[in-house]
Amino acid sequence: MDFCLNRREFIKRSGLLFLGLTSGVLLPNVSEAVRLDRKRYKVSRTNLLIGTVVSITVVDESKDKADDAIGAAFEEIKRLEGLFTRFDSKSPVGMLNNEGRLNGLPPELISMVRDSIKFNKLTHGAFDITVKPVLDLYEGAYKKGTLPKEEEISNAIMKIGTEYIQIEGTDIAFQKHGMAITLDGIAKGFIVDKASERISQLGVRNHLINAGGDIRVSGERKEGGPWKIAIQDPKKGKDYPDVISLSQGAIATSGNYEVFFDNERLFHHIVDPQSGKSPLELDSVSVVASSCKEADALSTALFVMGPSKAKGFEESYPCQYLLITRDGKVSSSKGWNKIKA
Repeated sequence: MDFCLNRREFIKRSGLLFLGLTSGVLLPNVSEAVRLDRKRYKVSRTNLLIGTVVSITVVDESKDKADDAIGAAFEEIKRLEGLFTRFDSKSPVGMLNNEGRLNGLPPELISMVRDSIKFNKLTHGAFDITVKPVLDLYEGAYKKGTLPKEEEISNAIMKIGTEYIQIEGTDIAFQKHGMAITLDGIAKGFIVDKASERISQLGVRNHLINAGGDIRVSGERKEGGPWKIAIQDPKKGKDYPDVISLSQGAIATSGNYEVFFDNERLFHHIVDPQSGKSPLELDSVSVVASSCKEADALSTALFVMGPSKAKGFEESYPCQYLLITRDGKVSSSKGWNKIKA
């Protein structure tokens, strides 16, 4: 089995691993302001943050107000990524993982962990932030050019379980030695939501935030009407599997095609907490929800569940999703057609 230099390793070698940016890193910043008509401007800015390309587009009557709102949103993104990164030993998550317990944690982190436990219960364990020991095993094997051994995976699984996370006020403690958390499957969505809230607080309704496929929209696009969002082809072809329309809400996509550790994509960043293996039925899952945090967590969970269990989950928890299998078959939830563009 061949190991490849994937996007994660490229970013890592550039010093910009997901949720691992530091304030000293110089980031590209591309801005654009266009007058749409006599009353409206479209202002866009793109930056490299949370280990991905983040683009914010605002449509408003005031160019200055739009620009200020985008600036405030990016500042919020920078602030929050410093709290949630697992790659900085001095961050709250980094210290918690190293020590196994930490007191006086920021309220945003407490909220994130509580929400993650809620999604774990909601998805019957498919979404689990305590899979970090398995990811560490994958990453360690990749660096050595080997594959993780079954015994190593079994040992790593023993450290998994959100039921072993104890929260008391602003204090968190792990009840198993060697436990650690990764918020990669929910933090980006949470950060996008908070950035959108910041824009709305400044009186700007029409905006779209796209953080590497985690998208939150509000109001109208530049041509008027809902925002149109294309679903990426996991094979990176020219055609989009589908296009949807949204005026309010979010969509997030989880896939095996961006962060993987071998050419066959048998080991990638999405891990089944029960088996310690990466699910192999699907290439991507896109979920539409009221918040990007929910869409982010559910897209990861449905990827772990696979097509058949995802359909069963839909019966107990209404959600809109699009599944693309490894052999290219596309299926969707019952209500998906209502949001098609």
